[in-house]
Parts: sequence; structure tokens; C-alpha cells
Amino acid sequence: MRNFKSIIGLSILLLMFNLSHAQDWANLNRYKSDNETIGLPKKGEKRVVFLGSSIIEFWKKETPDFFKESYINRGIGGQTSPQLLLRFKADIINLKPAVVIILAGSNDIAGNTGPTTIEQITDNIFAMAELAKVHRIKVVLCANLPVYDYPWKPGVFPAAKIIELNELIRNYAERNKLVYLDFHSALKDERNGTMAIYTKDGVHPNEAGYRIMIPLCEQAIKKAKK
Repeated sequence: MRNFKSIIGLSILLLMFNLSHAQDWANLNRYKSDNETIGLPKKGEKRVVFLGSSIIEFWKKETPDFFKESYINRGIGGQTSPQLLLRFKADIINLKPAVVIILAGSNDIAGNTGPTTIEQITDNIFAMAELAKVHRIKVVLCANLPVYDYPWKPGVFPAAKIIELNELIRNYAERNKLVYLDFHSALKDERNGTMAIYTKDGVHPNEAGYRIMIPLCEQAIKKAKK
């Protein structure tokens, strides 16, 4: 009887643990205290917030000099577009930036949070762009970086799907007069993966890769602010 009660008690604890994590599936608590500390923009500040997964998150670590005071990094490794969409109010809208940089979709193709379609990915990305527009935030939509295969999920070979997704993002940006930031063309090799000199693992840029991305990003931000 005692063992049975112990098993029931352990099961309840595990269920509570799983529920607590499920309730923050988008990891809204990751930047909660930072957002409260930063507060609203100062007078005259044209804040830029970067939203994405590990490629955005690691950017600040690889090239910290790029992230000046008005550039805020809100990347969380491994996240997919529905998680970014759930975080959009807390980590973007509430910070009242002048510009948001959105890089999303590759982890969806990898299946990080389960099977998905290109249409579902673009629905989430375009929903973020539309939310930004309602709140008078200028949008820069990024092309996903080239990937030949994912080291954590070999055999997916996503290069063609990434190109297809990027084309849909580019077309949407053109139709809606948004800025499209093409990282893909600048970094791709003959297999439509990232050139070896610019990546650590075929997915994430090294410092040299980010140094290629920086001037492209600066140009896009300048264009968006016009």
C-alpha cells in the first residue's frame, strides 16, 4: 500500500512538473525580468529588437560589439515560429521598438516542435509581421540561412525547403512593402548549405559569418527606419 501511494505521489509530481513546463512552452519567462528592467525606450531612441532562435541568440555572443544599447537580442535557441509568435507581445510589442528583425522557419523545417508545413510556418511569420504593423513597428523579414543538413537531425536535407520558404517570405515582403533581408544568398555554397568558412556546424554562423551578416542587417535597419 505504501509503495502504491509513493507511486501515485511521484506520478502527481511528474504531472505537475510537465504541466508547469507546458504552460511556458514558448519560454515567456526567459526575458521577463530583462524586459522589466529595460522598460520603455528613452526619448529619441529608435530601438531595434531581434527575434529568432539560436542564430539570433548566439549573434550577441559572437559579435557583442554589434549589439549597441538600442539593439536588443531576443533569441532563444531551438524555438520554432509558433513559439516566437507566442512571445511576440511580451518580447517585441511591449518593448515598443522602432524596428523588429524576424528570423524564423528553419527549426520548423527541422521538426523541433513536431511536423509542420511551409504554409503553417508562413502563417506564423506573417502573423508576427501583421501584429508589428498594427503597433506601428517597422518590420525586417529575414531569409533563413542556408542549411544542407541539420547535425541534430541528419537526413532531413532541408536546402530546397528553405529556398521555398525564403521565396514566400520575399514575395510577402514585396507585396506588403516590408524590408527583406537576404542572408541566404550571402552565405550559401554550391549545395545551398552555408559555406564552411562561415559556420561552426553547417547551421550556426561563426564570427566570420556574423561579420558578413552585420552590414546587410545595418542596411536593412536603415531602410526600414525611413
